[in-house]
Order: sequence, then structure tokens, then C-alpha cells
Amino acid sequence: MNMNQLLTHESKSIDTAMQSLKKANNWLSSFIESYSPPLDGERYLTDKELSEHLKLSRRTLQEYRKQGILPYIILCGKTLYPESEIQALLTGNYRKPIIDGTVSQGEGTAS
Repeated sequence: MNMNQLLTHESKSIDTAMQSLKKANNWLSSFIESYSPPLDGERYLTDKELSEHLKLSRRTLQEYRKQGILPYIILCGKTLYPESEIQALLTGNYRKPIIDGTVSQGEGTAS
């Protein structure tokens, strides 16, 4: 490239740089949207995240909180669920499926 050459939005090098910036911007936007910073080493899930993960309504989550089934904290008016405790709750209550009267020998742990 000649040092005296004028760069415009039609220049190949500018176009390549803009494409790279768009890719980086898309990646960063996706990362920021899904990032959940840990609080005191623990990652917390929001109502929305947990309801999508468990395929339950947010109202059901509220009932489970009220009944003391789900561990949670309220931080600045927002309900958060400690991910490790939710995972432990799911693991501790996992039961292998019963098919035709026998317990399945599939993957997973049974309690």
C-alpha cells in the first residue's frame, strides 16, 4: 500500500477491518448478554434463567421458594438462586427411570 493512498469505506483493507470489528462486536455482545459474574465465588441464576433451565414457570419457582424447596437470596430486590445449591438439589433428588417395572441402568447417579 502506498503511504499517500487515500483510504475510503470502499478500500479492501478498511472493509476487512470493519468485518473483523463486526465479528468482535457480535461475540462481545453475546458474551455480555450471557455473562453472570460470581458473587463471593458463587454463580447465581435469575428467575428467568432457572425457569428456562428447569422448564418451570416463574410462578412455580415462587411457590417452591415459599415452600422452602429452592435455596435463594434477594439482592437489591432481585431473586437469585445459587447455581451450586440448585445443582446439588437436582443431583440429590435424581431417580433413575423405571421402565417396564425395572430400574433403568442408564447414565446418572441414584440416591
